[in-house]
Formats: sequence, C-alpha cells, structure tokens
Amino acid sequence: MTATAAAGLVLLAGCGGGTPSDTNAGGAPTPENRTLTVLAAASLTETFGELEKQFETDNPGVDVVMSYGGSSDLAQQIVNGAPADVFASASDATMKTVTDAGLANGAPTIFAKNVLEIATVPGNPKGITTFADLANPDLKVVVCAPQVPCGAAAQKVETSTGVDIKPVSEETDVKNVLGKVTTGNADAGLVYVTDVTAAGSQVQGVNFPEAEQATTNYPIATLKNGPQQQLAESFVSLVTGTQGQKALQAAGFGTP
Repeated sequence: MTATAAAGLVLLAGCGGGTPSDTNAGGAPTPENRTLTVLAAASLTETFGELEKQFETDNPGVDVVMSYGGSSDLAQQIVNGAPADVFASASDATMKTVTDAGLANGAPTIFAKNVLEIATVPGNPKGITTFADLANPDLKVVVCAPQVPCGAAAQKVETSTGVDIKPVSEETDVKNVLGKVTTGNADAGLVYVTDVTAAGSQVQGVNFPEAEQATTNYPIATLKNGPQQQLAESFVSLVTGTQGQKALQAAGFGTP
C-alpha cells in the first residue's frame, strides 16, 4: 500500500464517525441543541413551568424559553415581529389579534377555561364576601387593565351586575394584581381561581357566582414565523394531551 493510500484510509477513518459535536464519547449521536420560544399568559406561569420541565426531559437538547405577560401585550409583540414559536393566550380576543394578522398556523385550539375569584389578604380582615363588596370606597381594590383578559372579564361582570368598582390601580397582568394583595398594597384583587390556588396561604379566595358570566377561554397556536415548527406542534400536543390537561386541571383550570 502506498503512503498516499494509507494516509487516505487514516483520513477516512477519522471522518467516519462524524464530527465531535455529532457524537458523544460512546459513539452515540448527541441531541441537537434547539430553543423553543413560548409566549404565554401570566396566569399560566405555574402550570406551563411544570410542562416546560417535562418537555425538556422528553426532548433532550431542547431549551424551552418561556415569556409570560398580559395576553394583549404578548399578542402585540407577535404582531410587531417578536420571534416566537407558540402563543398561549388567556382569551379568544387577544388570540384573534394574532390570527387576524395571519401569523398563526391554522385555527387555535382551546385547551382550558378559567373564571375570576376575589383574592384578599389572609384572614380576609375586611370581611369581603360578595362581588358587590368590591364597590366599597373604603376598600383598596386592584384589577387588571381593561385590555387584559382578566380586566375584560372583570368589566363584563361589572356591566352585568351594575357594580361599579373604583380600583386603586389597573395592572398589566394578573400576577401583578396578585402581587399587590400579597404585599399588602391592596385589600383585594380580581384574579383567576388558578392564581388563588397557586398563591396558597399568601391570599384567601372568595368565590362569587357572577364570575360564571365571564368565563375565559385559553387558546393556543403555533406561529408561522417560528423557527421550530415541529417542536412547536409537539409542545401544543403536550398541552392539549392527557398529561397537559391533568396538570391544568390540578391547577384549577376548567376543561375546554
């Protein structure tokens, strides 16, 4: 064998197993590092945080980057060109902002429902028992801004009941409302049932029957401009499938 031929064989042998980044020490292919970006309503923080970990476990090499906020703000970010693969909204109206712009892949899927609940400081020292109590001018009440799904739901209940709440502040998302209550900056806040559940002993929940008049749908969709289309579809399947639904229901969400 000539020296040139021998060198060629050595070169081929060196290349036959792929580049070091393609294999691990045992010769098995290593997972490709990919990032999946999900924009989700603030009220999904705890549940989607759980599903994020599960998805990363099921898909080695994938980093799920979650961005939570008010659904209206997230929808506008998408319309303005923010890079994302999945959008999970807390209302049909905010999802419509995205679908009307032609940025969703097909029709969104409703994966959960939610209703409002009053969150008070622990022990409910102000004795709040009804939705009408929130109109008491001596109470410091916080709500979501009207363009945010939780704020739109609150307005709907106010209109149907004739109760006029004068909030001390209108927040950009439901977690900010909850934060005002847990820090003692408000006597009560209108949040979702799931937020009261997630807060545990930090707040006390007060249910009111009028909340059923403003039940909120949660739609989810993959986005046309997202770079990880296949992963996005898999994430939506996790959310809408048995495992995702179990996690959502455990958090207090209603079934679609």
